[in-house]
Amino acid sequence: MRKYTFLSFLLVSCLVFMSATKDKATTIFVIGDSTAAKKDTTGGKVERGWAMMLQECFDADYIVVDNHAVNGRSSKSFINEGRWDKVLSLIKPGDYVIIQFGHNDEKPQAERHTDPGSTFDYNLSKYVRETREKGGIPVLMNCVVRRNFAKTAPKNDDDEKLRNTTFADGAQIVESDSLVDTHGLYRVAPRDVAQRMNCYFVDANQITHDLEQGLGTEASKKLHMWFLPGEEPSEPKGKQDNTHYNIYGARVVAHLLADALCDEIPLLSKYRKK
Repeated sequence: MRKYTFLSFLLVSCLVFMSATKDKATTIFVIGDSTAAKKDTTGGKVERGWAMMLQECFDADYIVVDNHAVNGRSSKSFINEGRWDKVLSLIKPGDYVIIQFGHNDEKPQAERHTDPGSTFDYNLSKYVRETREKGGIPVLMNCVVRRNFAKTAPKNDDDEKLRNTTFADGAQIVESDSLVDTHGLYRVAPRDVAQRMNCYFVDANQITHDLEQGLGTEASKKLHMWFLPGEEPSEPKGKQDNTHYNIYGARVVAHLLADALCDEIPLLSKYRKK
C-alpha cells in the first residue's frame, strides 16, 4: 500500500512539475498574413504557413510558438477584427511577438489597405508599443517575397484568389533569371519603424529573396503551391501559386527565419533545435 502511495505521489509531482515548466515557458506569438498562417490540413492538403513550422525550430519545453497569423489579413484588418486584442490578452512579460504584414496592406480593398510611411507605419508602431506595455518583446519582420521572375508581375489584387485557381488558370509568363520585387516600400517600412522605435528586426524579405534567387526559376517552384496537373494528389488540376508555401517551402523558410531570429536575439539560440 505504501508503495502505491509513493508511486501516486511521484506521478502527481511529475504532473505538477510539467505544468509549472509549461507555465514558465516563453511564448513566441506570430501575427501576420497567409504566408505565415495556420492552414487547413485535412484531406492531405499541403499548403502551409511558415509559422506552422516554427515550433520544430525550438525546444518546446522552453519556447512555445503560438501562431495567430490569418489568411488575408493586413496590419489594419487584424486590429479591426479584434484579433490583436486577443493576442494582447495572452502576452506575459518576456514573451516575444513577431509582427509581419505587408502582402495585404498593399491591396486596394478599403478594409485592408494602408500606406507605407503613413498608416502602415502607424499600425506597426501600435503593435510594438502595446507589446512593450504588456512586458513583451516585439520583433518586426518585413514580408516574404513572392516568386516573381517576370519583369512585370501579373495583376494581383488578392492573393487569396490563388487558392481557387488551377494550373490552366495561371498566367502564361516568360520568366527571366532575376527575381523582381513586388512589395516596394511595404518591405522598407518595417525596418524604418524598427529603427525609430529601437525594435528587433528580421529582414525576411531579403532572406527569402536570396533563397528564391539562389534556387532559380525552376527549383524555386518547389517551395510554393506550384504543381503540374497530376503532380500533387490534393491538387489534381495543378496550381500556379507563387505566393503561398507548400510543406517543404514553409519548413525551409521557417528554419531560415529562426536562424535570423537567433542572430538578432542571441538569448534564443540556446533553445534552437537543428
